[in-house]
Amino acid sequence: MKAWFTSARAAAATPAADVHRLADGRWSPLEIVFWLLPVLTFFLFPDYLVLITQIMIVGLFALSLDLILGYAGIVSLGHAAFFGLGAYTAGLLAAHGWGEPLSGLLAAAAITGAFGYLCSFLVVRGQDLTRLMVTLGIGLMLFEAANKAAFITGGVDGLSGMAVGNLFGVFEFDLYGKTAYVYALAVLFILFVALRRLLQSPFGLSLIGIREGGRRMPAIGVDVERRLSAIFTVSAAVAGIAGALLAQTTQFVGIEALSFSRSAELLIILVLGGAGRLYGGLVGAAVYMVAKDYLSGLNPAYWQFWIGLLLIVIVLFARGGILGGVEKCLQGLARRNDKNGKSS
Repeated sequence: MKAWFTSARAAAATPAADVHRLADGRWSPLEIVFWLLPVLTFFLFPDYLVLITQIMIVGLFALSLDLILGYAGIVSLGHAAFFGLGAYTAGLLAAHGWGEPLSGLLAAAAITGAFGYLCSFLVVRGQDLTRLMVTLGIGLMLFEAANKAAFITGGVDGLSGMAVGNLFGVFEFDLYGKTAYVYALAVLFILFVALRRLLQSPFGLSLIGIREGGRRMPAIGVDVERRLSAIFTVSAAVAGIAGALLAQTTQFVGIEALSFSRSAELLIILVLGGAGRLYGGLVGAAVYMVAKDYLSGLNPAYWQFWIGLLLIVIVLFARGGILGGVEKCLQGLARRNDKNGKSS
């Protein structure tokens, strides 16, 4: 646990250049290419739509954690509580006759956002390890509550019998995963754009100020606890939407959606991709999910060894995760080209 905490704190320390990048609202060519890739993948790799849909959902979940870890500096080991709550919200609605997908997402966002708001008063008052323990406790309590209420949640057997309706009353969730893929991609992109705008706003920039020097922010009139509570609420709502997406696209909710292992896995994903960079969670989810799928196929029992080795390498040699490492390499190449240009 101490290693996770140290890695997460190191990953959350993003360079000052990221602040300037946030303030610039323009979309770079690389960003445009990034969002065109899943569109091309839909046509080029139709046999992998289910896996890529899972990657997008996990990426959205990681993005929700990045809001509080990468930008506000709140480390959480219980973020699966909101993911699982959102999944059970959409799942229970669908199991009891309300299978309309979009309203299920909104209901999940509302309930998890409200729960996150209530939890935020406990979380934001502490510091570092206190927050870690509080979030872990919330996650464990919700997991055991769901396990105890097996007559509602299905317990260890999971919640089945869901009947998710057609999207917009027209598009059916087919076995090939085409509707689920487009649905997940659209929700991910819309939420990404909204969160990008939020983090570019003065509110988003104040979060970075709180992370870097929370004790000095009240001196310029910033209500630290109120802003941390607000971003924690937004983060919980986004995590709930990710959970609801998983429930609707798979039409099943397992109790592991609330488990500690899912929270820990999410933290690993964010450390791999790079916290505080918005795209870090998406990149980390893609790398982790693809590696997990490939390595578990080679050896179902020992695939975690290689994931652990990858995590150690990233933490030791790429402080800002994969994106941080790529950024440093590009900066090094740029400096070398400048030196060669001046010498010539």
